[in-house]
Amino acid sequence: MKDLKFEQKRSLSRLEAADQLTALAAALREGGEAEVELGFGTLSLRIPDELRGEIEVEIGNGEIELEVEFKWPTARPRKAPARAAAGAEKAPKRKTVPAKPARSGTGTGRSKGTKRSAAKPR
Repeated sequence: MKDLKFEQKRSLSRLEAADQLTALAAALREGGEAEVELGFGTLSLRIPDELRGEIEVEIGNGEIELEVEFKWPTARPRKAPARAAAGAEKAPKRKTVPAKPARSGTGTGRSKGTKRSAAKPR
């Protein structure tokens, strides 16, 4: 069973049909929360960045039928991972540096330039 189905059938002039398609194209281009004027009123839709489309043409019985169909899920995509990634990009990453050994005041420490090497057996 469908949650909602709306279907409108009426005669249109070529210009009215073009106006409806233009309004729909503008809503698709903008995306997000879109409003489309359909002659009888306004249709409000959430249009995602990605959707599936189908164009079908049937010729028979002295008529041409052209159907343009777009489908997308009604559920909003989760944005938690995207926000976490975006937050990581905004904050500069800090370098992890090991803590420096504490200096003793006894004077037994080495000077900065002195290297300590392992004792070689003689």
